[in-house]
Amino acid sequence: MSWLIFSIATALLWGTAELFYKKGARPDEKYSHLKICVWVGVVMGAHAIFTLLTQDINYNPINLLRYLPVSLLYIVSMAFSYFGMRFLEESISDPIENTAGVICTLLFVIFLHETISLFTWVAIAIITIGVVGVGYVENHGETVRKKKLGKTMAVVAFCMPFVYALLDAFGTFLDDAFFLVEDVANTPLVDVTEETIEAVANTSYELTFALFALCLFIFMKAKKVKFGSVPKHKDKILAAVFETAGQFTYVYALGGNDAVAAPIISSVCVVSLLLSRIFLKEKLSWKTYVFIAIVIIGILLLAISEEI
Repeated sequence: MSWLIFSIATALLWGTAELFYKKGARPDEKYSHLKICVWVGVVMGAHAIFTLLTQDINYNPINLLRYLPVSLLYIVSMAFSYFGMRFLEESISDPIENTAGVICTLLFVIFLHETISLFTWVAIAIITIGVVGVGYVENHGETVRKKKLGKTMAVVAFCMPFVYALLDAFGTFLDDAFFLVEDVANTPLVDVTEETIEAVANTSYELTFALFALCLFIFMKAKKVKFGSVPKHKDKILAAVFETAGQFTYVYALGGNDAVAAPIISSVCVVSLLLSRIFLKEKLSWKTYVFIAIVIIGILLLAISEEI
């Protein structure tokens, strides 16, 4: 039953990461979203080096370039997410971001002509109703966000979770359809086996994130942005640590009963919602909470349907 423990741990770790992401993405700190990217890159880079030193995965550096399209989709999506967090409540952004699974499912239907069950279509319909409802409530009338940011910036902020979901979905689609395939002979990655392909892909992603972080750090130094001392970035660092730790437990979580593990892991948005309400004191209108609940129910149903 260790997979069950890892599944619960993954949901808790990623949910906690979202809390610290939100705390670190300060609206009054212009480059806070880029600073978060830097710290995530530092932690992921350290984990990649640890993997290379402790595991015999026969890593070929050319895989950095081979896996680059997927890595960039994941990394850029996260950068947009961090930007949105500066202005948007975590209780809203995280459930919307978790709709990436819906988009990915539709991509498989559109481009690979896969068929999906009626149960899955119902889950997609429920998520769509919830997202449209949240969008309507949050973008009609004089919300607090509009008063603080202005109408245009409020709309831009609200769009960020959708941009994340879209880019993340395309990354997952490329991953599942072309890279992390069962027949390793058909993957663009080189020098991989069935046992090492996921570790090689993840290491490529983490090393790319580290290089991306280095470029951002140089960019901010050129712009004479004050980065500040390490203690000032504790929330950003903790977010990066919890993110990477969740990524580690995620691999082991999927080693057991996927039909149970998937909905547990998908409940990360529930964890995030509760933590945001408790620690960030986020308060939304009752209508928004109703539609968020609909989105979360749909996400859990989709996770279950994918494994039936």
